[in-house]
Amino acid sequence: MGIKIFLPLLFSLFYSIGQGQSLVRIGLIADPQYADKDSRGSRFYRNSLVKLDAAVVAINKEDVDFTVMLGDLVDVGTKDLPPAIQQLDKLKKPVYNILGNHDYVDVEDGADLYKAYKMPAPYYTVAKGEWLFILLNTNELAEYATTAGSGQRQAWQLLNDRLKTAKRSNDQPWNGGVSTKQLKWLRKQLHNAQSTSKKVIVFTHHPLYPENGLEALNNRDILTLIEKYPVVKAVISGHHHPGNFATYKGIPMITLEGMIETDSQNAFGILELGANQLSLHGEGRMTSRKIDF
Repeated sequence: MGIKIFLPLLFSLFYSIGQGQSLVRIGLIADPQYADKDSRGSRFYRNSLVKLDAAVVAINKEDVDFTVMLGDLVDVGTKDLPPAIQQLDKLKKPVYNILGNHDYVDVEDGADLYKAYKMPAPYYTVAKGEWLFILLNTNELAEYATTAGSGQRQAWQLLNDRLKTAKRSNDQPWNGGVSTKQLKWLRKQLHNAQSTSKKVIVFTHHPLYPENGLEALNNRDILTLIEKYPVVKAVISGHHHPGNFATYKGIPMITLEGMIETDSQNAFGILELGANQLSLHGEGRMTSRKIDF
């Protein structure tokens, strides 16, 4: 009689664990900045192809659902893009790119650049299980990403003037921001996620926090929006190659280490998302972290 009672309870326990703690696993790569040019300082441009190859082989051995590449796949725009894309194409599961500031170098039409990176749009979402992943474009308002005389260039100029008046340190030529249109889109995604009880991870190229001069131009506008939605469990970014970590009003802000740095040490990771915990398993220079929700 004890066995008859125990087996259904055991089955129920495993079933509830499987339902409530379904694991989502994601490969993470940031800032390879590949280029067919000589190394400079701590940046070894050609070595990034070898590092990408090693990362792809390792990620393919893991049971990931997909990989996110957080921008600056290349250093000087699309000139060196084909070999880098070929490396990402070796991934067995989908790869979702976001754009970085170096991806725009010497690009005539920044509005269509996302197509070269096989992205569905300049900013978009990916849904998996109980999670929604929001991939922003923090280059939308930037001098390097807009054409002279366009509405986007004028919006960038107004934003940049505002930063100078406020004496902010992030009014740098390598930083960008998001438009009012993208902010409205983000609000809609967050509202829908909260209405359907989805957990959210936001991916950006430029970090939102802490403020060290490398954050997105209008990071405070984005932060003011996402802090209203407790479904946001983390923001994960690139751009700042040494990596970084802070919390903003309880939201973990993770900046991934850039692959481009050092001649041989790699930087990539596997992100595991459970019901109540984020676990980042870093390889090489990438920092491992465990964060409870």
